[in-house]
Amino acid sequence: MNFVKTPCIGICSTTSLGDKICRGCKRFNYEVIHWNQYSEEEKRAVLCRIDQLTTQIMADRFHIFSVEKIQQVLDDFRFFYDPELSPYCWLHNLLQKRLHRIENLNDLGVEYTPVYAGSDLKELMLDINQQLFELSQAHFDRYFDNYREI
Repeated sequence: MNFVKTPCIGICSTTSLGDKICRGCKRFNYEVIHWNQYSEEEKRAVLCRIDQLTTQIMADRFHIFSVEKIQQVLDDFRFFYDPELSPYCWLHNLLQKRLHRIENLNDLGVEYTPVYAGSDLKELMLDINQQLFELSQAHFDRYFDNYREI
């Protein structure tokens, strides 16, 4: 049985800044707080939501032409990635945490999609994170707005 690990990438803003949605892993604050109490099925559902939202945005901006290359870079950085999630989710987490160490996307097995060719990676990541936050917020408002912390 595979146990679901936390998607935390060490950039938590729910506990340090009080954000409703974590700027790092994109979980809702109560998901971060109660993660260890969740069943494996509940954890997988959270990861699935994050993976779908992230992939939707990342695949529009990047093309992963070598999954093996990105896995090698992740391994070289000793960066955890969940093999059950999309490589686009891995890429997002890697760029979130190690953007300052990435010189060339091709070294990751990644390239911009034609619409985003020549983009500034840092600016693009700011835009991606804003869109992920907005999608996460919309999801929260639609499905969890009545949630009350006990």
